[in-house]
Amino acid sequence: MIIIPKSSVYEEALKDNMMDSTFSYRVIDLYGRKIILTEGQTPSSLPMDSDTALLVNGNLYSKEFKQEKTVVQVDNVSIGEKKLIIAAGPCAVESEGQVMETAEAVKKMGADMLRGGAFKPRTSPYSFQGLGPKGIQLLMKAREETGLPVVSELLDISDFSAFRNNVDMIQVGARNAQNFTLLKFLGQLKTPVLLKNGLATTMNEWLGSSEYILSGGNENVVMCYRGNRSFENYTRFNMDIGSIASLKNLTHLPICADPSHPAGRRELVESLALGAVASGADMLEVEVHRDPDNALSDSSQQLTLEMFNRLMKNVRKVEEIVRG
Repeated sequence: MIIIPKSSVYEEALKDNMMDSTFSYRVIDLYGRKIILTEGQTPSSLPMDSDTALLVNGNLYSKEFKQEKTVVQVDNVSIGEKKLIIAAGPCAVESEGQVMETAEAVKKMGADMLRGGAFKPRTSPYSFQGLGPKGIQLLMKAREETGLPVVSELLDISDFSAFRNNVDMIQVGARNAQNFTLLKFLGQLKTPVLLKNGLATTMNEWLGSSEYILSGGNENVVMCYRGNRSFENYTRFNMDIGSIASLKNLTHLPICADPSHPAGRRELVESLALGAVASGADMLEVEVHRDPDNALSDSSQQLTLEMFNRLMKNVRKVEEIVRG
């Protein structure tokens, strides 16, 4: 249960009811308000009149809890305001020259953030797994040179020491979308989180994952739609643009779209990106590589620098039409 107390009377009543072995509560600060979250069967003896507390119908991610749109600040970048935010960069950090050249190029073409994978979840244990902490260091160097905030995927809590104070936004990938231990851990931080949907999660399950982070007290969550697995195999995943439009009705959180993964083919990425912007996405995350044919991961879906330059020009045109 989500309760917004209006007086100290409520907290005193909570303490008096702690003898109930099935009942517990915790207090968090979220969006400038003190929130009480209860677990177990809430005692009927708690005061619930309008003078002491407000019972929230819905979840922390819902518009019932917060009607105004949330803006997530990632360093000097605001996600959820009027401007469409673009995060671009390689699927995986492979070398200093590769990440520096790509970072400088996407910055020149108008990207707002640098994406890059240092820890890579791969289907085969024999595929390139990323450079690990060294990759994070290279992303930091690129940030220093370009000024672009960095978003990178965290696979496991044990790797967090490499991310602490180094990565501006932590990505939760599809395979970890329901890793509740990781989500709870991220809820204890203030670092912004880019939360992708799982390979086959429903929208309610995906939003439920955001609730784990929010209920820990971390209000800086951006939902990132990357398509779902289906029976179709021409595209890598199925990208339902209606999911973006639906999310805008269900949550106050900003919405990002990843057109690279559902496309699976670089020639399809721009079309999916344009559709996502037209549907109201606040942000795009796009994979870009200086030599994608020889990339160590996801080579077929990464854009060349020339293709990314064209995509940037066209998404800005759509943005102008949609956002005015």
